[in-house]
Amino acid sequence: MQLFLIRHPRPLHGAGLCYGQLDLAAEDPAPVARRLRPLLPADARLCASPLLRCRRLAEALHAQPQFDQRLMEINFGEWEGQAWDAVERRLLDLWAADPLRFTPPGGESAACLQARAVAAVAEMRAAESIVVSHAGVIRALLGHYLGLAIDEWSVLPIDFGSLSLLEIDPARQTGVLRYLNR
Repeated sequence: MQLFLIRHPRPLHGAGLCYGQLDLAAEDPAPVARRLRPLLPADARLCASPLLRCRRLAEALHAQPQFDQRLMEINFGEWEGQAWDAVERRLLDLWAADPLRFTPPGGESAACLQARAVAAVAEMRAAESIVVSHAGVIRALLGHYLGLAIDEWSVLPIDFGSLSLLEIDPARQTGVLRYLNR
């Protein structure tokens, strides 16, 4: 299975904001769609996060995109909408000590994010599928299929409006990264 992973365009907000599942607008998706469309299989299924920053790009790329909440960014709970500088230092230290299992107050852990994203992809049966999502989801998927530890996958650079291609062997739950950030 070829999985084309696309990150949404840059959100329209100030730097330093914790925004996970906040439904923020993003830069115009049309230039990103024009650049990426020739790199994508014309008849592939496209599934996206329903958040506006992904939804608009998905609609610019595909006549009938599907939306799946499991492809939404991590839920930061009470941290959503706060400046990172305003988050209690003690909680950030706890997160840094266990980035896979720590859960922000009212939110979810990276392990939960990864499990739901992998479950969404596991249901995609097409030989070629396109996912429009978020950096956290893309990193979690790459981490799972490439067998990376969280300290490796959580820091993968995923550019806004970028395309990465992952070839997955569904039977073995392994993958090969063909390119990153095209």
